[in-house]
Amino acid sequence: MHQKVIILDFGSQYTQLIARRVRELNVYCEIYPFNTDITQMEGVRAVILSGSPFSVRDDNAIHADLDALLGKYPTLGICYGAQCIAERLGGDVARSDKREYGRARLANVAQDTLFEGVDEHSQVWMSHGDSILKIPEGFTLLAETDSIPVAAFRSNGQFPEPVYCLQFHPEVTHSLDGSKILENFLVKIAGITPDWTPDSFVEETVEALRQQIGPTAKVMMALSGGVDSTVGAVLLSRAIGDRLFCFFIDNGLLRKNEFQEVLDTYQTLGLNVEGVDAKDKFYDALAGISDPETKRKIIGHGFIEVFEYEAEAHPEIEYLAQGTIYPDVIESVSVHGPSVTIKSHHNVGGLPERLKLKIVEPLRMLFKDEVRRVGTALGIPQKILGRHPFPGPGLGIRILGEITPDKVAM
Repeated sequence: MHQKVIILDFGSQYTQLIARRVRELNVYCEIYPFNTDITQMEGVRAVILSGSPFSVRDDNAIHADLDALLGKYPTLGICYGAQCIAERLGGDVARSDKREYGRARLANVAQDTLFEGVDEHSQVWMSHGDSILKIPEGFTLLAETDSIPVAAFRSNGQFPEPVYCLQFHPEVTHSLDGSKILENFLVKIAGITPDWTPDSFVEETVEALRQQIGPTAKVMMALSGGVDSTVGAVLLSRAIGDRLFCFFIDNGLLRKNEFQEVLDTYQTLGLNVEGVDAKDKFYDALAGISDPETKRKIIGHGFIEVFEYEAEAHPEIEYLAQGTIYPDVIESVSVHGPSVTIKSHHNVGGLPERLKLKIVEPLRMLFKDEVRRVGTALGIPQKILGRHPFPGPGLGIRILGEITPDKVAM
């Protein structure tokens, strides 16, 4: 099991960016709402508290249970996270006269492991409406900037595990040494081994899929020709071979020559895939329709009908594989309370329940850029991994007015 970083989300627009930066350092992390009890989780080695659009001075400000975190795990508070820690432990946090937003330069940087290899006047990115005017007793000031008195501070031995706080955002590219600061915290301070790599993901996921699916069950997956479904299918194929049954639907609205080119690529990848020519079915359903939103719904319904037909033709199938990725999972969980809903466009209209299929989602813990890196590790050609995205309704919404085979051909 990988050592794990938990990012507690207070609703910041940058939270997913923190996770991506951590994973770029080959450290595994997961995002949870701010009020999640992480004490029962296995393998947690460090905690990061995100920023937030809220103010700690608001009557309805949101707070994590710091008693359960501070001292138990190495902790890094970023912006709002830092302000929460400062206020809770007796520091002084006040509303700024104006929102501080934009570039700043570090100044008076103390010698500390957090800033090893960081330029003394490094550019950082500010985005906050509150300022920390005084740090809590027993903490040490590590840096200020040309505009604020507290840019970074740390605990001074009063906790079994260190607590670091940053008023700036190390996760954004405008903080020029931000990745180095995060690396110092995760590897040098928290002592995490950076072993979360595409190769390790492939090896572990293939084994996990074998365990989940078992030695005999069969899996069905609809392929789109895009990155997510292709990488997911190749992972499943590595795990269960020809017990994965894939199909690729020609809805008559793909790019020129796309159907055959994608099918040929799938054959070279060794996938057990069937091409389904459903052009006429879609053209008939779209006859006389000009409204783009109506076209979308008709095309979506057409995919479901073809999907149901294929599923019924293979009654031995037990699992439905989906290309759900981590942002779909995260965005279905509100910071105001967890929910278990994956965004509906990734669930094929309740089909798993109707067809009594169990779900398997090999990519559900990956960001899009990680999916591409895993695809590279799997040997998938760059012409698939780097394909320009194309919407499911395809040319159906690109063609003005009624859709006809002649218009598609043109």
